[in-house]
Amino acid sequence: MIKWFKNMGPGVLIAAAFIGPGTVTLCTLAGVNYGYALLWALTLSIIATIVLQEMAARVGIIAQEGLASIIKKQLKSPVLRKSVLTLIFSAIVIGNAAYEAGNISGASLGASGIFKTLPFYVFPISIGVIAFLLLYIGKYKIMERSLVVLVLIMSSSFIATAIITKPDISAFFNGMFVPQFPEGSLLTIVGLVGTTVVPYNLFLHASLVKEKWNTPKDLKFARIDTVISIILGGLVSMAIIVTATSIQGTEIKNIADLSKGLEPLYGDMATYFLGIGLFAAGITSAITAPLAAAYVANSCFGWNANLKDLKFRMVWAVVLILGVIFSLLKISPIEIIKFAQVANGILLPVVALFLLWVVNKTSVLGIYKNTTLQNILSGIIILITLILGFKSILKVFEIL
Repeated sequence: MIKWFKNMGPGVLIAAAFIGPGTVTLCTLAGVNYGYALLWALTLSIIATIVLQEMAARVGIIAQEGLASIIKKQLKSPVLRKSVLTLIFSAIVIGNAAYEAGNISGASLGASGIFKTLPFYVFPISIGVIAFLLLYIGKYKIMERSLVVLVLIMSSSFIATAIITKPDISAFFNGMFVPQFPEGSLLTIVGLVGTTVVPYNLFLHASLVKEKWNTPKDLKFARIDTVISIILGGLVSMAIIVTATSIQGTEIKNIADLSKGLEPLYGDMATYFLGIGLFAAGITSAITAPLAAAYVANSCFGWNANLKDLKFRMVWAVVLILGVIFSLLKISPIEIIKFAQVANGILLPVVALFLLWVVNKTSVLGIYKNTTLQNILSGIIILITLILGFKSILKVFEIL
């Protein structure tokens, strides 16, 4: 156990990245509207995420390069190379700047539920400062351990809240393994998978593992770290659905309403657990989103910068500052978010295809390239991501 704890890290950061306020809200709505019926979508998401993230981690450890950098080297056509890198850079850097406001606002909402007497503007500024300091220190080990602690707090909080609501265990396992499609649930299913299988996490993971591991012998540690962390993250998402299932009603629209709905039934403990969990979910995503943007910019432009490099810091600082400003002004950058959703909808299957292509190249991975079974699993997942991307784009145009 001690040896495993010492080797955990990058996978936990990936879990921290995909469980943000948006995931919390979507899981809340899934539980309120459909009960346990959509838990199977998270089971599917966990499997898909483990397969894709393992490949990304393997690329990072063996090649000792970021995923965008490898894709750039492998693409021989200048036009195709420029088009792909522009898409990647736009969707991840600009998109994360837009979503950062939601991360900081979500963390602020959780903190305000705990410290109810303080004015709201205190929280976005405080969270921004905490995230800035952790990123500015530029020491991977400190940032990693800080996020591990926050993820454990988040996991404990949401799982404890779910236990308090006394879930139906048989219905829970039935929902996990028996696919159901309640009327009107298709977009929610797409959303649940899409919030777990996140394209920017593939770039983040390939870059993070290089900070911790650098030899093929480390692959087993990376795989254990990835599997355990993503399963834990999936259980947190499931816990939120379970919690929301205990409160049925159309008045529940987000995590704040869920907190209010729990209070009369389960007392202050449940609402405090929810507040702490939401705060931890928001602040971890508020740290990992700018970090991912900086790593992608680093790979796309070939900077070869480290965590303390000025150019690297400038990218994450811009993303973080924009998030704080939008959160303080309570402005939702709708048009940018719409663009990010369309771009991410296209990006996920594109990145998955490029990742599958890279992990089958002997020139990149040598004897550590994909096996036949891994290719079959990856192919199925890419088909799913193609459907997700199509649905994601349709959803945005329906909003438009």
